[in-house]
Amino acid sequence: MIRLAHVLFLLPVLLSACNTKRNPDYLPKATGSPGDIIVIIDSTQWRGALGEKLREVLAAEVQGLPREERYFNLIPAHPSPKIELLTQIRSLLYVFTLDENTPGSRYIMRSFTPESLETIRTDSGFYNTTERDVYSRGQVVMYLFGENEAELIQHLDDHAASIVGFFNNVERERLEQTLLNTRATNELTEFLRKEYKVSMRFPFGYQVADQQEDFVWFRKIETEIDKNIFVGMKPYQSEYQMLPDSLIAWRDQLARKYLFGDPANPVSYLMTEQEVPFIPVRARQTQVNGLYAMEIRGLWRTFNKSMGGPFVGVSLVGQQSGMLYYVEGFAYSPSKAQRETMRELEAIIHTFRPEAAPVNAP
Repeated sequence: MIRLAHVLFLLPVLLSACNTKRNPDYLPKATGSPGDIIVIIDSTQWRGALGEKLREVLAAEVQGLPREERYFNLIPAHPSPKIELLTQIRSLLYVFTLDENTPGSRYIMRSFTPESLETIRTDSGFYNTTERDVYSRGQVVMYLFGENEAELIQHLDDHAASIVGFFNNVERERLEQTLLNTRATNELTEFLRKEYKVSMRFPFGYQVADQQEDFVWFRKIETEIDKNIFVGMKPYQSEYQMLPDSLIAWRDQLARKYLFGDPANPVSYLMTEQEVPFIPVRARQTQVNGLYAMEIRGLWRTFNKSMGGPFVGVSLVGQQSGMLYYVEGFAYSPSKAQRETMRELEAIIHTFRPEAAPVNAP
């Protein structure tokens, strides 16, 4: 976790004026592709044990996808005045250790005050801090540091999940903000509000594929990918309904009843894939719009094994309605990269609100 008392000491010295730094309206818009992280690190450390650990953590294989894809595309940059243009990329990661007396490390350390460097030297538990809108609007910057490489590598081992989670959440938040700002699909949000007293935001192109009393399905079919969002609902009776096994059983019940690879073929119904030992269904607790939720993610397939792909779903309770909701995004895009597709679907389901809300409300 970030220690707020220390963050005050760790503001980088920018080439632009201070008031520009603190007013995103005067900054250029961040550039770069989703999933890219510019890693500003001395080239010697990038080629050594520290760089290897960074790749192990941030370029690890994404869980729940049918083929190998990495969480992030890491693009190393040796610290020097020549990297100024790269600092406008949407996600930056500065990495250094005090024991590395190389030109690259010294260049990064010049951006920190003597007080902050002393804090890093004396507090072994202090290893990172983050900022937003530093060099460009919509940007996030993380600083990872330590007195020596062994100490920082240990922190990377101990906090790998939170570091990856930070950048994952940032990517999802960016997509969510785009969804909240769009007005092109207000009719779908209004449809949900009117028919089910819930709301959710969609990118352009989604259409209602099926509507039932306890289920609604939205679909967007593109040239090479089939994107799907569905919502299941039933009365909330017990916290046991939100246990992973209960959610999987409910998911399979809804899919067998309403979701088919080929509607004319009754054995083509969708089901949760649980026979691939190295890609199990994973569950974790999370939040959706401030409400407790249980997330499950893994693979789906049709019963006749003609189709398959990844899914991510969340379950939460409407406090006013007393209903339990399961909201899922799943995709079908054989032989195509699916990391960013699943991030998009995850962002959509995280805009779900279990109580009716005005169409134009964020």
